[in-house]
Amino acid sequence: MERKLRVFQYGTGKMSKYTMRYVFEKGAEIVGAVDVNPAVIGKDIGEIMESDKKGVIVQDAKDAKEALKEANPDIVIVTTMSLIKDVEEPLMLCAELGFNAITTCEEAFYPMNSNPNLTKKIDELAKKNNCTITGSGYQDIYWGQLITSIAGSTHKITKIKGSSSYNVEDYGIALAEAHGAGLTLDEFDKKVASADRISDEERKAVIDRGDYAPSYMWNVNGWLAEKLGLTITSQTQKCVPQTYKEDIFSSTLNMNVKAGDATGMSAVVTSETKEGITLETECIGKVYGPDEYDKNEWTVYGEPDTTIVVSRPATVELTCATIVNRIPDVINSKPGYVPTERMGDLIYRVKPLNEYVND
Repeated sequence: MERKLRVFQYGTGKMSKYTMRYVFEKGAEIVGAVDVNPAVIGKDIGEIMESDKKGVIVQDAKDAKEALKEANPDIVIVTTMSLIKDVEEPLMLCAELGFNAITTCEEAFYPMNSNPNLTKKIDELAKKNNCTITGSGYQDIYWGQLITSIAGSTHKITKIKGSSSYNVEDYGIALAEAHGAGLTLDEFDKKVASADRISDEERKAVIDRGDYAPSYMWNVNGWLAEKLGLTITSQTQKCVPQTYKEDIFSSTLNMNVKAGDATGMSAVVTSETKEGITLETECIGKVYGPDEYDKNEWTVYGEPDTTIVVSRPATVELTCATIVNRIPDVINSKPGYVPTERMGDLIYRVKPLNEYVND
């Protein structure tokens, strides 16, 4: 494509500061933006990016349909919530209008194993209007492509075990609350952990209703199994509260999390497969103490064993760079709800984004 790509930003919170800047620096342009926050509505996006003014004013999300029609983007970046039912409105709107969309919503990475009915609904509308919807972010590489690449150099695999930690302070209040941050241990057990103490049949019923609240690794295991050609026969999830020895102030929650209360949670997802390979993955999201930091560690067990550790990754920036680098793949993809495992490996974009888009 010869012209610059036109990108619309849906949600102008913490992540958008990077996604919008990266879009401009990759030779594309932001042509519109919306949000629900009165504090940013009416602002030039340059203020949010902490740069010079861009001549694009953040509009109220209630007017998103008109704003999208006027902007006529090639793709929409949705950076709002973590569950796909919470981004149903913007994704369905994009599908209705025929605009490609990519979201940082963690469940959207592989939502067919946690909310198949809504995924099918979005998929059918996107196919009807010839556009592509997907989810991406940090997990695309650090919980996905990196692991399948290691698997490709392994003779025999018996188990893949992964663990990743992140500071919920970096992602906003919706994510922090979803991790149980600030709850007492009794509240955590009732509101978070109890959801996993159900039978497989009960869980399937909850999933079919669209009421399941998966941890991030639930969807990652589905993505990994699909990419590796594995057939999952059973999958379980266990959420455990994380605590800290002292009180910690959370700027996101605007409260002191007391010592012994939940600063967040660890969620372990275990998948057994027809092929005999076990996937055991853990994500740890919490309000960090002063001595804690992000870490990503994966081991592929078999012949041979291989462990890779990424210490102190810049998770926010890596998430946003992944989103922007994925844009050409989304535009080039077939219509429908298409997880990134079907788009091929992500590559670094050394040229302007439009040069990677098929005419």
